[in-house]
Parts: sequence; C-alpha cells; structure tokens
Amino acid sequence: MDQHLEHEQEQDYRNKDFKNNWVNSSVFLFYLQVFCLVAFVLGGCYSLYKHSYKGKPEVNVPSSTLYTPDYK
Repeated sequence: MDQHLEHEQEQDYRNKDFKNNWVNSSVFLFYLQVFCLVAFVLGGCYSLYKHSYKGKPEVNVPSSTLYTPDYK
C-alpha cells in the first residue's frame, strides 16, 4: 500500500513537472513567444515614434541644380 501511494505521488509530481508534461510546457512556451513578439513590436513602434522625423528643414539648393537650372 505504501509503495502504491509513493508511486501515485511520484506520478502526480511528474504530471505537474514542466519538462515531463508537454501540454502545459507547450502552452507556456506559446504564450511566452506571443508575449515576446508583442513586446518587441511595441518596443519597435515606440522607438520609431520617439525618433520620428520632426519636420521639413530649410535646405539651400544651388540654382544650377534645379529642374530648370538658372545659370549665371
């Protein structure tokens, strides 16, 4: 009787163990991948927003390089 109880407890621990229960471990790894992917995408979007283009700077273009050049 004692051996049966020990075997049952061992099976219970084995079912709860991460490396022995592939169903729970695969669900955990799936959600971990989804979380990491979402965190990476949101981090990239925030970085792009933070370093976004601030506007149109004033650029001096020489008149000889325009579409209709003005030669002196």
